[in-house]
Amino acid sequence: MFNRIAGKYDAMNRLLSARTDLIWRKKAIKKLREVQPQSILDIATGTADMAIMACKLLKPVQITGIDISTEMLEIGRNKVEKEGLGGKIRLQEGDSEAINFAENTFDAVMAAFGVRNFGHLEQGLAEMKRVLKPGGQLVILEFSKPKRGVIRGLYNLYMRVVAPQVAKWFRQNKEAYQYLSESANAFPERKDFVEILNKLGYTDTGYKSLSLGICCIYTGRKPVL
Repeated sequence: MFNRIAGKYDAMNRLLSARTDLIWRKKAIKKLREVQPQSILDIATGTADMAIMACKLLKPVQITGIDISTEMLEIGRNKVEKEGLGGKIRLQEGDSEAINFAENTFDAVMAAFGVRNFGHLEQGLAEMKRVLKPGGQLVILEFSKPKRGVIRGLYNLYMRVVAPQVAKWFRQNKEAYQYLSESANAFPERKDFVEILNKLGYTDTGYKSLSLGICCIYTGRKPVL
């Protein structure tokens, strides 16, 4: 599905979010400034939006992005080269639920709008913790559902009806944007997600709600041995 929509993925993200997704990504990345990570793993990197932005804002030594969509990765590589960041960002095919790196490899692990696609959520989160160095920082940006009644109703209407219809008008995969709504609704959010992080052994966990609850930034750390 993501291979099919890869060509217009960035443009549709900007259109459907009115470019607010760029603000959300920047806020999430700024959560990593305190730890000044030199090696970062970008989970479900897609077309490398997070990797490129993090490289510019944090100036690490190396960012590695993994994704299972070959078409998304190809577009991401082109963007990385266009930005002149080929020496800093490496993109490769990889399964986020079976990460092909040794334990204690990365100073930070981040993911934007990808964790909800995990087939086995806890397995993927455990893998992210495994490859973090002790004391390493986790940052996850993910959709959530607004709590306020009117806002929640408008959000549901937009996600279930408006976004798929806009995608159809632009000759995109309507089913992919219906999936967006379904996966966001099924995702354990806020305190429920933080409880999962705690269960898996992350420390200093928490979340910050953005844009009236449309999405959240989740944070945690791998314990220091």
